[in-house]
Amino acid sequence: MNTYVYKIDDVNYINLTNKCTNDCEFCLRRTGDGVAGYNLWLKEEPTAGDIISQLEKDKTDVVFCGYGEPTMRIDELKEVAAYVKNYGGHTRLNTNGHASAFHGRDIAQELAGLIDEVSISLNEADARKYEAVVHSRYGEDGFHYMLDFARDCVKYGIYTTLSVVDVISPEDIETCRKIAQDVGAHFRVRHYIS
Repeated sequence: MNTYVYKIDDVNYINLTNKCTNDCEFCLRRTGDGVAGYNLWLKEEPTAGDIISQLEKDKTDVVFCGYGEPTMRIDELKEVAAYVKNYGGHTRLNTNGHASAFHGRDIAQELAGLIDEVSISLNEADARKYEAVVHSRYGEDGFHYMLDFARDCVKYGIYTTLSVVDVISPEDIETCRKIAQDVGAHFRVRHYIS
């Protein structure tokens, strides 16, 4: 319990929370306790200091990606990201893109200069299909909030990728590729891991 920092391929992954604005059908949380042998269920959420003290021993690049939506702990995320940028590390955020909707303000602007790269889960080709898969607290609006966040990340110069999992149809994958292109983001198809 309480794995705040875990390592995969010489990169430190940061597990800030188990809370999420979505309840995705394909989420690993539905079938297991973690990834790569790490249990990612938290009894207590970490402070930024908890994470920074672990990173002091191993100053590598970081990915904010755990068993919840990292941007729900935006203050801690920004403090840790600032620490990593200070020692010259690269920062990536894996997110569902609901940060600005959740906090009620422009979070992409706050991440500019702190987050080098953001990977946003597009998941589906339209709002109805998106909601059927992710079960967002925002309903179908979650799809539009996610795309707005992606546009904002692009606007503020953050390297932005929209991704889908290869469980959707080839036609929907191509529609998603066009959505990413229209947003100005890169596009990636992730392979489903059961």
